[in-house]
Amino acid sequence: MQIVVLDAKTIANTDLTPIAKLGTLTSYDMTAYEDILSRCENAEVIITNKVKLDAKLIASLPKLKLICVAATGVNNIELEAAKAHHVAVANVAGYSTPSVVQHTFTMLGNLMTNIHRYQQDCQAGRWQQSPMFCRLDYDISEIAGKHFVIIGHGALGEAVANVAKAFGAKVIIAERKGATQVRNGRMAFTEALRIADIVSIHCPLTAETENLIDDAEFAALQGHAFIINTARGGIVNEQALVNALNNNQIAGAAVDVLTHEPARTDNPLVNYQGDNLLLTPHIAWASKEAIARLVNEIALNINAFASGTDRNRVV
Repeated sequence: MQIVVLDAKTIANTDLTPIAKLGTLTSYDMTAYEDILSRCENAEVIITNKVKLDAKLIASLPKLKLICVAATGVNNIELEAAKAHHVAVANVAGYSTPSVVQHTFTMLGNLMTNIHRYQQDCQAGRWQQSPMFCRLDYDISEIAGKHFVIIGHGALGEAVANVAKAFGAKVIIAERKGATQVRNGRMAFTEALRIADIVSIHCPLTAETENLIDDAEFAALQGHAFIINTARGGIVNEQALVNALNNNQIAGAAVDVLTHEPARTDNPLVNYQGDNLLLTPHIAWASKEAIARLVNEIALNINAFASGTDRNRVV
């Protein structure tokens, strides 16, 4: 079996031995669109994380049998074209849940404890200048007892909820925005925002959730609230978030995802200079353990396909 990896760098060039055992493996750090055809002309299996495979390319690869997406989302694959050319598509879900949960609370803990600011003070020698044994220059808040609102209650949202409960938070699951009925165990979207101390976002980016959190939603939040987005850029309107931070409509935000990635130099969050924003470069999913699970899952998908079994099949 001829297997080609198009963008191994996006999975940290992790050891691909589990995949290599299944056939002849050729791996590229990154692949430009114009190089896909020449690199994959003999490929029976293509593994891609973010490289796009459109209808023209799929039609031009007659030996291709399986596309393995090294992620959960498959928006970079033209699925109808794959189906038309009898090319199977498989993805991987759930591999990064522990990593994303950990990143969510790492960022939240930093924000609520102002660790980033205290660390800067220590590096600048300000502790040595303190008139007492410690410094209490910046507010420190506890998660315990706070209204912890979760938007998106799939497996990941549920895992975050469990950890929040362990911290002693009062977990609230927000109903979908604009829903006419509130499901049992949930709270109406706007009502949840109004009482939220912490908002953590774990829903997918869809037409329904684009700009889900915008000016009106920030106006509904309390001034001491924190918002965390480790889901997808575009769910939170970035300019609206900057306005809310500048105007002290919220206490702080932590963001791991942007509308356009890699970040653009004109992105308002990239250019924001306040201490109440933590920005990380889409790394919540990327613990070494999560990436190892991802590679193993891809190998299992390929092996299942070779054995005639459907596993994680999208097409």
